[in-house]
Amino acid sequence: LETKRMSFPRFYFLSNDELLEILAQTKNVQAVQPHMGKCFDGIRSLDFGEDPKSIDIYAMVSGEAEYVSLGKNLKARGNVEQWLTAVEAAMQNSLKKFAKSGYLDYPKTPRNEWVLQQPAQLVLVISQIYWCMSVEEQFAKDDPTSGMEVFLDENISNLKGSTALVRGNLTKLHRKILAALITIDVHARDIVDSLVKEQVTKDTDFGWQMQLRYTYNESEDVVVVKQTNAIFNYAYEYLGAQSRLVVTPMTDRCYMTLTGALHLKLGGAPAGPAGTGKTETTKDLGKALGVQCVVFNCGDNLDYKFMGKFFSGLAQCGAWACFDEFNRIDIEVLSVVAQQLLTIQNALKAEVTSFFFEGREIKLISTCGVFITMNPGYAGRTELPDNLKALFRPMAMMIPDYGLVAEVMLFSEGFEDAKTLSRKMVKLYKLSSEQLSQQDHYDFGMRAVKSVLVMAGSLKRAEANIGLDENVVLIRAMQDSNIPKFLADDVLLFSSIINDLFPGVVIPQQDYGALEQAVIKCVLKAGLQAEQKFVLKVIQLFETLNVRFGVMLVGPTGSGKTENYRMLQAAMTTLREDDNIDDDRFQITHTYILNPKCIKMGELYGEYNLMTNEWTDGLASTLIRQAVADTTKDRKWVMFDGPVDAIWIENMNTVLDDNKKLCLNS
Repeated sequence: LETKRMSFPRFYFLSNDELLEILAQTKNVQAVQPHMGKCFDGIRSLDFGEDPKSIDIYAMVSGEAEYVSLGKNLKARGNVEQWLTAVEAAMQNSLKKFAKSGYLDYPKTPRNEWVLQQPAQLVLVISQIYWCMSVEEQFAKDDPTSGMEVFLDENISNLKGSTALVRGNLTKLHRKILAALITIDVHARDIVDSLVKEQVTKDTDFGWQMQLRYTYNESEDVVVVKQTNAIFNYAYEYLGAQSRLVVTPMTDRCYMTLTGALHLKLGGAPAGPAGTGKTETTKDLGKALGVQCVVFNCGDNLDYKFMGKFFSGLAQCGAWACFDEFNRIDIEVLSVVAQQLLTIQNALKAEVTSFFFEGREIKLISTCGVFITMNPGYAGRTELPDNLKALFRPMAMMIPDYGLVAEVMLFSEGFEDAKTLSRKMVKLYKLSSEQLSQQDHYDFGMRAVKSVLVMAGSLKRAEANIGLDENVVLIRAMQDSNIPKFLADDVLLFSSIINDLFPGVVIPQQDYGALEQAVIKCVLKAGLQAEQKFVLKVIQLFETLNVRFGVMLVGPTGSGKTENYRMLQAAMTTLREDDNIDDDRFQITHTYILNPKCIKMGELYGEYNLMTNEWTDGLASTLIRQAVADTTKDRKWVMFDGPVDAIWIENMNTVLDDNKKLCLNS
């Protein structure tokens, strides 16, 4: 297995079992499909054409169903690791080719048409290249300040064009591309605005040097990214159409620290409380530089062998790794990790192409980087040893500017009056957290804000709400995502806060139609009473599941938590089977139920047998694997039916945030 991994380093991020599964099916080329997503972040599957036995690879398809062709004559022949290496090379080459053609087409075609013709990540890169060129043209003029003011107006009109497009009829993919483009463009507009205000007149001023600057090197046909004195070549890792972070002043500072660290061949270590965007900012910088970024959730059962395997994979791929909750690892392991990292960093500083690591010589690609994120002062965490601290540049993260984030996200979802709405929304959350009763399960942090904004965007586009006032849409989103979790007394308070902030806005009652009928039918069929309040709770669970994919039912014993989800499961299944409603949200639903507290941690998530070094899969990981392997449209719910405590829920961190990955030690 080690030789296979050496020849295609991305295999280091797969477990032994998965690798054996791929190698066992060399005859059937298309058996690799389910594992593509683990080797390539952006590629969901490869397009082999119509024939199930075909070995011609035509294109790569991302999770958002973006289709990018891979050129001619790419065939899946010979050993798996050989043709996957060819796929990797083809991915980078075809992106380079599209980047060049997109770069040449940009001045010729109208921007609104051009945006819909390129692969998503190149839309962002090329529009930033031209934006940087324009800014530097203004600096070269005799009167840079007035040039900047004219350019600011141009930026604002571009944004207006993009938001008008978002409100139109678009496919899901194009909407995602535009939302990301608007997010980046808003930041570009703010930079130009600050350059005008601070009267920056030279391109050597720090106000301009501190920004991420994209240039196109025409002699070598590569995109170069600069920030302060650090210079990177764009890595052309295919990302698909992923969303981008709203850039706040804190994000800018974090980027500067991290690019500075990479320039000095060190690692970066953002630390701070939950929900401040430590992992997301690192991933976003990776997207900006087109690098593969592997996120891993650390636990107390990692050993130095596993870390060594991971590091050698990074060095040979040139990928980045972001280790979440790094200080959960035992202190004995951390001191060995420090030695391993030191070896890699010394090799990077010496600029060699291969080096000795853990007793064998491996190749080194200089783009690799290691980032760690930490929650300081948390129960069950270790202090990092000093020889490890010295290898990372620390970076303190604070609570982000909610107002700015809300404004830009509403703007990119196509709201016209984003500024006032975002101000009111932040106010609402501030007042709620001060005035409502203090419950353990209330959370008014960044994640809560984000899910409301996503919901508001989808409500705005729903067919029934086309003519509705934007205030009503936002209020409905805030109610739908908050009221399910409030206690009865707090609901009244929350409603009166909304009435104070949005005086005179009348909210029409919502009609649940088919779902409500189906729930009542199922409740009576199960021999229960169709209480209006219980039916409403079932519908609220359905609403919450549409915005979040991790949901927790809280309440005293005997309050109907289990019946609640059973009734929703029955109702969704009958709507799909008997009434054949074409609403995609109603699917046949399967549940996988387990009690996390009745077995040991190793039996829940799987563990290594220390004598034989064999991996035994755990209960939860097996169930989740089964649920993921089924590719039909059926809904799968994995129910952890039992008390929540920090020990088992901690390992679910990366599953429940935006990474949606379960990290095991295999």
